[in-house]
Amino acid sequence: MSDQQRTGLSTDDMARAVASLSSPDTVPSPFGDLRFFDGLPLPETVSTAYDALDLMRAIEVFLNAVPGASLVAFRNGLRAAGIGTPRQIGITEPRATSKALFLTPNTETTYGVTMLDLKAWGPTVIEAPPQSLCVVDDFWFRYVADMGIAGPDRGAGGKYLFLPPGYDGEVPDGYFAYRTPTYTNFVVLRALGGVPAMKQTRIYPLAEADNPEANEFVNLAEAPFNTVHANDFSFYEEVAALVQEEPVEALDAERAGQLAGIGIVQGQPFAPDARLRGILEQAAPIAAGIARVIAYAPRDPDAVLYGSWRNGFVGGSYEFLRNGARLLDARTQFHYLATVITPAMAHAQVGAGSAYAYTVHDANGDLLDGARTYRLHVDANPPAKNFWAVDVYDTQTRSLLVVPSTPYPAVASNDGKVQANDDGSYDLYFGPTPPEGKESNWVETIPGKAWFQLFRIYGPLEAWFDQTWRLNEFEPID
Repeated sequence: MSDQQRTGLSTDDMARAVASLSSPDTVPSPFGDLRFFDGLPLPETVSTAYDALDLMRAIEVFLNAVPGASLVAFRNGLRAAGIGTPRQIGITEPRATSKALFLTPNTETTYGVTMLDLKAWGPTVIEAPPQSLCVVDDFWFRYVADMGIAGPDRGAGGKYLFLPPGYDGEVPDGYFAYRTPTYTNFVVLRALGGVPAMKQTRIYPLAEADNPEANEFVNLAEAPFNTVHANDFSFYEEVAALVQEEPVEALDAERAGQLAGIGIVQGQPFAPDARLRGILEQAAPIAAGIARVIAYAPRDPDAVLYGSWRNGFVGGSYEFLRNGARLLDARTQFHYLATVITPAMAHAQVGAGSAYAYTVHDANGDLLDGARTYRLHVDANPPAKNFWAVDVYDTQTRSLLVVPSTPYPAVASNDGKVQANDDGSYDLYFGPTPPEGKESNWVETIPGKAWFQLFRIYGPLEAWFDQTWRLNEFEPID
């Protein structure tokens, strides 16, 4: 073989290659030193490494399974409030209050909620009311269908048929039909006509289509109950309950593998031994802390609207996709703070849908403090076709802030009370007590507690999207 035909590394290059792929005898780590004999793990390192691996997987499971745990907790809350079957529909009449724990609801509209049970009912029909904004998401909190204005009935009202996993029966004509990967599905109803329109909704098994039983509407507005997932070990129990109920095919293999790595496997009891339970009890608060950082201080540049204001939907995708990659932090950010997934929320159109912005900081970059008083100056001509609103939330529960003065901790342009300045702008106030004469433009906060808010634009106009109209910062005025 000639010299020109010879290939390979020099002696020095080969030595560097071996060094780069070898392990030193001691590897420092946040979990303790990992010790090896010529690359072989010593006995104590085996247990240290597996404890570390289980801790990391448990943290990843928390961050990636927040959507599913959120809906398990929501269903548990509905059951506690008396909503036990799809025949029953919970409504907030006339609107949501701070009595229950919901992730960032608004106080301006009436909600209707229930859960489909396709395992018990089989194919299920929803008759959506006219001029409504209704959504169905599966039990892993993935989008299934819009009904109403954003759906194929375009607000005329229509019959929607939801088919369970693996259904191979006949699909009758006359319905907008959807196949869903999970048996349990989350139904959210809103109607522009308010409660009377909401009560036109009908939900029943397809088998009863000729003579369906009446639905029961249960008012939840004054009921105290919890729909927010846990931040401790019981989070993993919530996720395990979901995995046991739903088909293996309902979840992607990667997340299913993470779950299996900590003992959450369909058909097997979730019964971690003392070692693994201790790791999960350690992991949950760490992961919840990371989720709070992602939610309140997202680092993705697309999460920044401007100034301290942040976007709720990063990237404008209801699937949290950008350039073919799943935005894992964006998914956690959204689901840790909010509920309901639909393209209509993720990518609002001019004059339709709604747009959202939030912040946890004031004009000086300090965290919003319930002991202080702030002014938010809203410039004239807010770009809202319908109306705008500011709802205030508890940073712990991400639910409406509980204050003595009102069960509706919000200011909205359609509430009949908020006062405009002479030039059409608004000065809104947030603090323990209202500035004199500003009670109608004030939301109470609690000393010793932080708070945050969502500024909602219903029917956002062009000036919102091109940012020729912008939100100002919260100014401390105490």
